[in-house]
Amino acid sequence: MLYKKMGRTGLKVSTFCLGTMNFGSQVDEKGAAQIIDKALDAGVNFFDTADVYTGGRSEEIVGKILKEKRDSIVLATKVRGKVGEGINDSGLSRKHVIKGIEDSLRRLQTDYIDVYYAHMPDHDTSLEETIRAMSDLVQQGKVRYIACSNYTAWELCKSLWISDKYNRERFEFVQSPYNLVTRDIENELLPLCASEGIGVCVYNPLAAGILTGKHDKNKPPTEGGRFTLEGIGKNYSNRYWNEVNFKAVELLKKTAMEYGRSLAQLSLAWVFNNKTVTATICGASSLVQLEQNLEATEIRLSEEELVACDAIWQQIRPPRFFYGR
Repeated sequence: MLYKKMGRTGLKVSTFCLGTMNFGSQVDEKGAAQIIDKALDAGVNFFDTADVYTGGRSEEIVGKILKEKRDSIVLATKVRGKVGEGINDSGLSRKHVIKGIEDSLRRLQTDYIDVYYAHMPDHDTSLEETIRAMSDLVQQGKVRYIACSNYTAWELCKSLWISDKYNRERFEFVQSPYNLVTRDIENELLPLCASEGIGVCVYNPLAAGILTGKHDKNKPPTEGGRFTLEGIGKNYSNRYWNEVNFKAVELLKKTAMEYGRSLAQLSLAWVFNNKTVTATICGASSLVQLEQNLEATEIRLSEEELVACDAIWQQIRPPRFFYGR
């Protein structure tokens, strides 16, 4: 397993981050324990969850299984989503952030969170309020590093300015979607992170399964996958189930075959090969799937393969005149 520093910090994380969103739904507690044990054996030390995953059940399962291994792992969770019926049971206000950390600490059976994400922007709350609240959690010892997820480059840049101006903790890690058919963070977000020493953790490396090649655009999604999950399946369909992506999949399949790889291997290895990416979140619903995903960390793509992948991206997102020169 390869380990990288999280941006400018001294924290070292495995480049493979185990995502646990499906713990408590697709994966029961027994299956989760087997997956986590296998990941630990492979050298994975980075685990990602969130307060909203399966109604908090994911955090409970992760906390129970990792309780005795807490000091040797890096644990990340998130706050922002709706976790109750009250008017303040969502968002990034000081009130919700403080309640969120207390609830997550209880479910995870731990005294501290290593990486605490603002799960997505809250445009009803000022960035200053959120950063002040999350910085206080660091001062209290409840959080080691604060981070953000699903922020645009300008929002991240503004947050860095606020942290600098008021001498507060800054977002040391950003989490964004990134895969062979979703590469827009290359335009501004990745260069910003490289410039300012911010760690990058990416999710959806297989585009919710589209980049495994198992789906047929003319047939309904396979039951049990991301596209059929209750509540969020529609979100994944809106992201990835479209004509352009299926066209790209056919082209990428041919490229993978030319180099003796499966489409999933090529897709995962392509993300792991990006030097600006610190860690890649990979979920797993079985030990077999986990083992296949772990294998991709050992694959080094040739320059020819990378160029071939770029050519396909340029077909589905042709180069355009960009406002920044």
